[in-house]
Amino acid sequence: MRAAIRHRTNDVTAALESSSLPPLLKRLYANRGIRTPDELNLALNGLIPPVKLKGAREAAELLADAIEGEARVVVVGDFDADGATSSALAVSVLRQMGLSEVSYLVPNRFEFGYGLSPEIVSLAAEREPDLIVTVDNGISSHAGVATAQGLGISVLITDHHLPGNDLPLADVIVNPNQPACTFPSKSLAGVGVMFYVLTALRAELRNRGWFEQAGREIPNLGDALDLVALGTVADVVPLDRNNRILVAAGVARMRSGRARPGIEALFEVAGRDPSSITATDLGFVLGPRLNAAGRLEDMSIGIECLLAESSLEARPLAQKLHDLNRERRDIEATMQEDAFAQLESLELGDSDLPFGLSIYDPGFHQGVVGILASRLRERYHRPTIVFADAGDGTMKGSGRSIEGLHLRDVLDRVATTNPDLVSKFGGHAMAAGLTIEGRDLELFRAAFDHAVAEALHHKAPEPVHETDGELAAADMSIAVAEALAVAGPWGQHFPQPVFDGVFQVRSQRIVGEKHLKLVLEANAITFDAIAFNVDVNQWPDESIESIGAVYKLDVNEFRGERRLQLIIDSLWPEV
Repeated sequence: MRAAIRHRTNDVTAALESSSLPPLLKRLYANRGIRTPDELNLALNGLIPPVKLKGAREAAELLADAIEGEARVVVVGDFDADGATSSALAVSVLRQMGLSEVSYLVPNRFEFGYGLSPEIVSLAAEREPDLIVTVDNGISSHAGVATAQGLGISVLITDHHLPGNDLPLADVIVNPNQPACTFPSKSLAGVGVMFYVLTALRAELRNRGWFEQAGREIPNLGDALDLVALGTVADVVPLDRNNRILVAAGVARMRSGRARPGIEALFEVAGRDPSSITATDLGFVLGPRLNAAGRLEDMSIGIECLLAESSLEARPLAQKLHDLNRERRDIEATMQEDAFAQLESLELGDSDLPFGLSIYDPGFHQGVVGILASRLRERYHRPTIVFADAGDGTMKGSGRSIEGLHLRDVLDRVATTNPDLVSKFGGHAMAAGLTIEGRDLELFRAAFDHAVAEALHHKAPEPVHETDGELAAADMSIAVAEALAVAGPWGQHFPQPVFDGVFQVRSQRIVGEKHLKLVLEANAITFDAIAFNVDVNQWPDESIESIGAVYKLDVNEFRGERRLQLIIDSLWPEV
């Protein structure tokens, strides 16, 4: 489906115009809501202080008591990259602060599902903890909290997901999105919330004189920012200024060779040099390898990799994650073929597609349905939920949405208007998960399509590429590409610069089975370009002499030669 082009056109403020920034960067920053040069200062002293995060002080007191009382603590995480980094952060820093009896537990997604369920509490109880600390989950775990407290176990919830109407009755809750929390940044990832809790804990222990009494060095929490950056980018939370500060500091540590062994090992198995990475690499290189463990096996592989204290210990774990990611890609490719064939067999035009897509196949893998939902959403520009058998008569679905449609709210509408249809659900605007009875799939399909249609006012959504406009010929250079790479960090709601233009096609060929390699020309200058994962039934096409393209600037290094390369996000024939 060809997308429309919409240009970002925010005005450059007088304050930004008077700065010494290059004109192109002024325009790009203005397009992302930057009004003054001060907003581009990403020094750590610009972080919002922990005192503004509701519950952080109480959490610090609870954890400080646990450390002083030599309590046994179990950290319960989530099975994605944010959960893995949050778990590793909590365990490693609590150990540095003197808590000797701290371990972690991550639910196997196929056996226990998400969050602090009563079953997970029972599993944690076998370790006889005094305190359970959730990271990146727990805000909806009413039954799990009640079970823990019934066993005499205290509960500290640290989470960032949107709460329901009522909060669990935990001892302490830290979540910037809970009622009455005035923390200015609502976009912290789970790992960011835990970082703030640990920052408050360090201050509390310092005030108590704990470090002097215990003969311990005060931990440098800057050492943990590589984990915070990785989890924040991989969880695709909006990069407001506070998150950009955290990510920029973490990326700087990696580029300077100060990343922990597990992160360095992950870059090594991926064939990437950490000294030249950007924030985008955390999402596209490291994130998928960590997530592969939770999707296919056990996220403890990822957590142990992040906790490794030497490259010798980290390397085999990173290799295992790399191998799992390749296996995940193979599974995903097969599932994509099945899903595309299923939809194409309906022979529906774009205007005939349902407003909301619900896809199921008996062979779909539970751990990969979320990725497939993303791929289908990208191709058909419809909110999409992909289901897999859970093995007990139920189906578990993972959904991805489009801009302008809040997926969790739509599922809430489905559940409200169709009692007993949805067993449980959760998530946020762009992604959500749910469970239904297998026999109710067709009922759900109809209800979901209807709810999406209502939310979109029965107007079929049209894909739109938002770009920064055309790029001047003088800015099509390696120097500009390098400047843009480090001008971020770029990410969700602070997107990497993308441009559009028309080019003459000088050559085109398929490489790597499904990538289109091109030589393009504009303004009498030729450029290398590549479009990944094209439809090989459409490309290459020697009859096409001119294309329109949405692209990013990149530098391709091959055999010691560095050349400008356009990374094409979308292309179409120009008549």
